[in-house]
Amino acid sequence: MYTFSNKLRIGSFIAMALGVIFLAIGFVSTPSTVEEAKAMVASAHGDGHGEAHAEEAVSHGEDQGHGAEAAHDASHDEHLLHQLQNRPWSALYVAAFFFFMIALGVLAFYAIQRAAQAGWSPLLFRVMEGITAYIVPGGIIVFVILVMSTLHWNHMFVWMDADTVAHDELLQGKAGYLNPTFFLVRAALFLGGWIFYREYSRKLSLAQDEANDNSNFVKNFRWSAGFLVFYLVTESMMSWDWIMSLDPHWFSTLFGWYVFASMFVSGITVIAMVTIYLKSKGYLENVNNSHIHDLAKFMFGISIFWTYLWFSQFMLIWYANIPEEVTYYVARFQDYKLPFFGMLAMNFIFPLLVLMNSDYKRVNWFVIMTGIVVLFGHYLDVFNMVMPATVGDQWFIGLPEIGGILFFGGLFVFWVFTALTKAPLQPKRNPFIEESRHFHY
Repeated sequence: MYTFSNKLRIGSFIAMALGVIFLAIGFVSTPSTVEEAKAMVASAHGDGHGEAHAEEAVSHGEDQGHGAEAAHDASHDEHLLHQLQNRPWSALYVAAFFFFMIALGVLAFYAIQRAAQAGWSPLLFRVMEGITAYIVPGGIIVFVILVMSTLHWNHMFVWMDADTVAHDELLQGKAGYLNPTFFLVRAALFLGGWIFYREYSRKLSLAQDEANDNSNFVKNFRWSAGFLVFYLVTESMMSWDWIMSLDPHWFSTLFGWYVFASMFVSGITVIAMVTIYLKSKGYLENVNNSHIHDLAKFMFGISIFWTYLWFSQFMLIWYANIPEEVTYYVARFQDYKLPFFGMLAMNFIFPLLVLMNSDYKRVNWFVIMTGIVVLFGHYLDVFNMVMPATVGDQWFIGLPEIGGILFFGGLFVFWVFTALTKAPLQPKRNPFIEESRHFHY
C-alpha cells in the first residue's frame, strides 16, 4: 500500500497556496474601466505609445466628424478592456483544462488497455486509476468556470453575449447549437459519462481482487469497450464546445482528433512519470524497464501522431488561404511567435530526437526529463488554442499563468497521490497479472 509522503503533501499545499495568491493578484490587478485599460497598455509600452495608439482613432473620428468611426473606436476600446479582463480568467481556464485533460487522456488509455485485454499493462492499472481520480475535482472546476462564463463573469466565449449575436449573422446561424443552456447540458452529459465510467470501472477493478471468478474482469472489459465509443464522440464535441467555440467564426474538422492527441500523449507521459517516481520509492517492484520502454514508446509514437494532425490541419488551411480560416494561424504567427514555435519544438522535434533511440526509452531519468518538456509543450499547445481568442495580443507569461499552473499542479498531485493510497498498487486477481509481471523483451 502506498503511503503519501509528508514532503510531497506539503509541497502540493504550498503550490496551491502560491497559486491562489498569484491568481488573486491577477484578478485584482485587472482594469475595470476603458481608461484604466488604455493606461495599462500605455504603461506596458513604456513610452506612452500604447495610449497614443489607443486614442488616435478616437481623435481622428472626432476631427473628421464621422460618428460611425467614433462608435467603432469606442467598440475597439471596450474590446481591449474585455481582453485585459479575460487574462486571469484565461490563465485559470488554460491550467484547469490542461490538468483535467491529462486525467481524461489517461482514462482513454486505461479503457483501451481494458478493452484490448492487454497483457503488459495490468501492473500499471492502479497508477492509471489514481491519475483518473482527478477527473472528478478537475471536471467540476472546469464546469464551474463554464457556468461562470454563461453568467457573464468573463468575456471568453463571445457567442454568449446576446448583443454580439444580434449583430452577427454567422453566430445567429449557430445559435441552435451554441447557446448557454444547451452548452451546459452537453458539458454535464460529457462529465457525467466520464466520471461514471471511471468510478464504475474502479469499483469493478477493486472487486476483482476479492472475487472467486473473473466476472468483474469481464464486466470491466465490456464497459470499457462501450465507453470508448461514448468517449470518441463526446471528446470531439467537448473540444468543439470548450476550445473551438472560443473562435466561433473558425472551425476545423480535425480539431477533435488534434485535442485528443494532445491529451493522450500528456496522459501517457504522466503515467510514465508517476510510475518511475513510485518505483524509485520502493513501490511497484514488479514493474521493469520493459514497461517503462513501452510507455516511452507510446510517448514517442503519439508525439508523431500529434505532429501529423497539427501539420494536416495547418497545411490545408494555410495553403487554401481562405480568409475566414487562415486568420486563425495569422493571429498566432503575428502575436504568439515564441509560444507557437516553441510548442512545435517541444512537442515534435525534442521527442523525435530524444526518444527515437530504443535504449534511451529504458533510462528512467531520461524519460522523466523528456516528460517534463513534453508536458510544458502541451501546456503551451492549450495556451495557443485559448489565449489568442480571449486576450488577443495582450498575452504574457506572468503571475496569473504561473499561479494557474501552481494551483492546479498542486491539486493534481495531492488528489492523485491521495487516491493511490486507497488500494494496493498491484492488482491481485487480474487474469493477465502474471503475464504483466514477466513482461520482458
